[in-house]
Amino acid sequence: MKIKFHHLPPLLLLLLWYNTHQHNVQAQLPSTIGYNCTANQSSSPCDTFVFYRAAPPSFLDLAAVGDLFSLSRPEIAIPSNISSPASRLLPDQTLFVPIKCSCNTVNTSVTISYSPQNFTIRSGDTFYLVSTISYQNLTTYQSVEVVNPNSIPTQLNVGDVIVFPIFCRCPTSSQRQSGLNYLISYVFQPSDSLSAVASKLGASEQMITEINGADINPYDTVFVPVSNLPNLTQPVVPPLSPPERERKGAVIGLGVGLGVCGALLILVCAVWWYRERGGVFKDVEKQQQRKGDGLLKAEKVSLMADVSGCLDKYKVFQVEDLSAATDGFDERCIIQGSVYKGKIDGEWYAIKKMKWNAYEELKILQKVNHGNLVRLEGFCIDQEEGNCYLVYEYAENGSLHSWLHENEAEKLSWKTRLRIAIDVANGLQYIHEHTRPKVVHKDIKSSNILLDSNMRAKIANFGLAKSGCNAITMHIVGTQGYIAPEYLADGVVSTKMDVFSFGVVLLELISGREARDEQGNVLWASASGVMDGKEERKLREWMDECLLRESCSTDSVSSVMAVAVACLHKDPARRPSMVDIVYALSKSDDLFFDVSEENGLSPRAVVAR
Repeated sequence: MKIKFHHLPPLLLLLLWYNTHQHNVQAQLPSTIGYNCTANQSSSPCDTFVFYRAAPPSFLDLAAVGDLFSLSRPEIAIPSNISSPASRLLPDQTLFVPIKCSCNTVNTSVTISYSPQNFTIRSGDTFYLVSTISYQNLTTYQSVEVVNPNSIPTQLNVGDVIVFPIFCRCPTSSQRQSGLNYLISYVFQPSDSLSAVASKLGASEQMITEINGADINPYDTVFVPVSNLPNLTQPVVPPLSPPERERKGAVIGLGVGLGVCGALLILVCAVWWYRERGGVFKDVEKQQQRKGDGLLKAEKVSLMADVSGCLDKYKVFQVEDLSAATDGFDERCIIQGSVYKGKIDGEWYAIKKMKWNAYEELKILQKVNHGNLVRLEGFCIDQEEGNCYLVYEYAENGSLHSWLHENEAEKLSWKTRLRIAIDVANGLQYIHEHTRPKVVHKDIKSSNILLDSNMRAKIANFGLAKSGCNAITMHIVGTQGYIAPEYLADGVVSTKMDVFSFGVVLLELISGREARDEQGNVLWASASGVMDGKEERKLREWMDECLLRESCSTDSVSSVMAVAVACLHKDPARRPSMVDIVYALSKSDDLFFDVSEENGLSPRAVVAR
């Protein structure tokens, strides 16, 4: 029966209109929590990409974007058609950022599709600001709240690790069979049109509508179906030459009427710029993109000039020898990341392959020589491909991380762990106290501690190291779980940030736990309570089970735990120096240490038992 609306009472008409209107509004609103998925979807998890735009002030280089998504620069540069990973970016320059997408059950009633990205909270961060600014509306603060039920948005602390769910989708089995390989996550902009997005990404407008619906609003995450990743056209980004920087500084100096003082200010700024950027904007990056088979002639000359001072100290290897030693850099020879194992003239080496200039790392390695630092044997410049290779001594027993967290068959004894701790402390003491200027490693972690044939520890990977300390940087790099709070919050670079990271390594040695668990919780956050009241029960609960079975000295473990807690003091000024730490660890069987708010670390003799 057809209803004649003009016969209905006015109030009933109003109710019908309101319910219909509300239904339509709700249908138009994008999901604030995320996009539903089926947990047993055959194509999930999958590799896909998000469309990201470089934005000032924090995300104008690949390193910053890589840190945001826990990726290396080449992992973004290659799909984004950027020839040099060290290139700076222009505002709104477009990138393809690879992510791993999966269907995740958030609670009993919510299952959404997203890529989990761990983000360490800094001063002033909120769920909303990070979602909209850092991740550019690829997620929502409501979704962040759902995925992090134990985190209170109004009570975030610096150093908290929060999971930000980046919206994504995996193609269904039928879509894959039809040749659709990726659903690119794209945030629809107010200036966008559906046809423009389809044209930009080489997709079908009809397919976009079929997958996302016709009602697409600004800042919705749209999933753009493509068979192959489109080739982004990248702008030419010329580096700033020294004369340009000087002229820019001179204008500033004249503008503020400083005269001669302005010239001095320019000099100071130039030195700071050089030290911060570490030669990234050297002549290696020219005004044209790399085309054809190799570097431009000027680039080759500059690359060799940067390392010319090292030629008399280290062996210069040929790229053919390195390729033969690693079976053409076969993935079977990979030790970790971009480090390969290779045999040359009967000797094993660790060969680190880099896609950008190694000038800064070489400069630091030239002035360090210590038994607890991995020794650099030589290097190689591949002028045709633009690669640089650093050739290190080979550590037969791999990384401390693999022994603590991956090797189930054989566990390290307490005596071996203590010796490893002393070795690392000695290496850090050397670079902190016996180099001029002091060297800050900036990436101390168990995977950067290698063990030789005698299980003696050596610090490796000086790729992030900085010569000089007590500086401020806006570019935060490092590994979550090891980063000192003052560096994370304010960019303060000092030797005390290495002390903090070393404290985390001590916690790993004692507990056998990862520096950061699968839920993103950092190990150091719960360490201080272990020493409260000096209760042995708390310490035994914290200790690695294999150490309990070994029946090692609880007093010895307790003293090392006290050193670790002192290293993790939130105030860097109250952390001990590496000199104090070496002394404390070397005497750990005979001394114990009081951890106090005032002194950080103070040795006292133990009464004979």
